[in-house]
Amino acid sequence: MIHKHFHILTSVLLIALSSCSGPGDLTPVKTNVLKDKIAGGWAGKMIGVTYGAPTEFRAQGRTYEDSIKWKPSDIRGSLWQDDIYVQLSFLMAMDKYGMDAPAKKFQESFALAGFPLWHANMQARKNYHDSIFAPLSGSPEFNIHADDIDFQIESDYIGFMCPGMPATASEIADRIGRIMNYGDGVYGGIFVASLYSEAFFNSDIRNIIGKALLSIPPESDYHKAVSDVILLHDQYPSDWRAAWMQLEGKWGDVDICGAGSPFNIDAKLNGAYIVMGLLYGNGDPVKTLEISTRCGQDSDCNPSNAMAVLGVINGFSGLPPEMQEGIRAIADSTFIHTSYSFNTAVEATYRYALELNSRSGGKSGGSRILIKKEEPVAPALEISFPDLVFDRKISVFDKKEWKFKGKWEIHGAASVGNNQQPGQAMYSGNAGDELSIDFSGTGISLEGNWFRDGGRADVHLDGKLHRTIDTYYDYAGQQHTESIWHAVNLQPGDHTVRLVVRGDNRPESNGSRVYITSAVIFKTAPKKNEAYKF
Repeated sequence: MIHKHFHILTSVLLIALSSCSGPGDLTPVKTNVLKDKIAGGWAGKMIGVTYGAPTEFRAQGRTYEDSIKWKPSDIRGSLWQDDIYVQLSFLMAMDKYGMDAPAKKFQESFALAGFPLWHANMQARKNYHDSIFAPLSGSPEFNIHADDIDFQIESDYIGFMCPGMPATASEIADRIGRIMNYGDGVYGGIFVASLYSEAFFNSDIRNIIGKALLSIPPESDYHKAVSDVILLHDQYPSDWRAAWMQLEGKWGDVDICGAGSPFNIDAKLNGAYIVMGLLYGNGDPVKTLEISTRCGQDSDCNPSNAMAVLGVINGFSGLPPEMQEGIRAIADSTFIHTSYSFNTAVEATYRYALELNSRSGGKSGGSRILIKKEEPVAPALEISFPDLVFDRKISVFDKKEWKFKGKWEIHGAASVGNNQQPGQAMYSGNAGDELSIDFSGTGISLEGNWFRDGGRADVHLDGKLHRTIDTYYDYAGQQHTESIWHAVNLQPGDHTVRLVVRGDNRPESNGSRVYITSAVIFKTAPKKNEAYKF
C-alpha cells in the first residue's frame, strides 16, 4: 500500500508541474506544489537521519548487517541532529546578513554557536578563532579535513531553495562550502545541492544523478566515484552488495582524515553511498533508506541525503502516510541551537526560492511560479591532496623516532591492549622546550590535544619557520585529539620537523602547554583508483 500510494502521488505532482504553460524558457510550477516539494526535502532529511542514526560508524570498511529498527515516532530525534541544526545556523545567518553576505559571516555564525562540531567544521571553527577565515579556513593548507563530508551534509538548504537552478545552487555552495572544505569536499556539497535542484522537475533518478554530475568537474575523484556507482549498478543491477565490494576495493582507503584506519568520513565515498541507495532503491523509500544505511561509514548522513532527494521528487504529500504523520507530530517543535522548526524552515526556504528565482529571471504571482531553469556549470578542478597516501603513524613515545629538549612530561593514563605506551601524550609549557622528528615522505601531520590549557608553539620545517600554532580549545565542552599542524604536497625525500614551545598563550587559556600524541606520515603514490578498472 505504501509503494502504490507513493508512485501515484509522484505522477500527480509531475502532472501539476506541467499543467500550465509559460512564456519562452520559463517553466511553470504551482505554488502549492513547489512548497510541497521543499517540505518533502526537509522531511526526507529528518526521516533519513533518524533512520540511520543508531548505525552511524558502526560499520567501517564493511556493510551493516544487523537489524535496523525504526518507527515514525523516531523522527523526533531529528530535533537534536547536527545534520539539521548546523545548516540551519547558515540559514539563520542568511536571515540576518542576507543571501549575498561574505562567507566570513556564515563562518562566524557557527564558529560562535554553542553546539559541538567535528572534523572539517571543527577545524573551521578553530581557524576562525585563530583569525584564519574563509576561503583559507577550508583550504588544505589550514584544514587537513578539506575532503571530509561536512559540507555535503549541510548543503541541503541550498538545493531546496534553488528549484531547477543548479548554477545558482553551485554559486552559493561554492561560497559557503569553502568555510570548511576544498576540492572534493566542496564538490560533495555542490553535488548534493544539485541533486535537489534537478529533482524538482525530474523523476528519473538516474537522470537526476547524471545531471547533478554536470555541476562538478569530470576530472575530480568525486565525479569518478559517483560514476563508478553508475557503472557498477549496470554490472550488478540486482546485487548492491556485489557493487559495494567493488566500490570498497577502489575507494575505501582514500580518506586522509582517517588515514591508517577503516574509518572513512571522506565526502566522495559517502557520496557514492548516497547514489548507491538512490539507484538500488529505485524510488522505494524503505529500500533507499536501508541500502544507503547498510553501506556503512557515516550511515545517518547518507540515508538523510538520499531520502531528501525522494522527498523533493515526490513532495511531502507523496511520502508514505506514516512518515508524514511522524513529521506532523513535531512540525512546530524547534530544532536545538536554532530558531527554526520544520514548518518555519519550509516557509523560509520557500521565500528564498522565490527571491532567487526572481533574481534569475523567473516570475511569481497568483497560484503559480515561472521558473527560469538553468543549465549546470562545473567549477574549475582543484585537488586537496594530490596522490597523497598514508604511510605510517609514529607514537610520540617511540624514542627511536623523536628527539626532545627540555622538560617534557607524560600526560594521561597508559594505554591497554596491543598499543601499550606510557601515557596518552607528551607535553611541555616551558618556553624553548622542543621536539623534532625526521621522516621521509611528502606530508606529515603532528597530532596532539586541543585543551583548555593549550599554548602556542613555533613549527619549523626543514630549518625554516613554517607557522605558529595555537592549541587552546574550549568549546561546547569539547576536548580533542586532533591534527595540530600539518604540511602536505612536499617534495619527495627526507624532511625534518621541529616544534618549539613558546611558553605563551591567548588570554582565554589556562596555561601554555603543547600536547603531542603522534605523527602521521604520508607519501605520494598513484592511488588504486587511477589504475583499478571494473
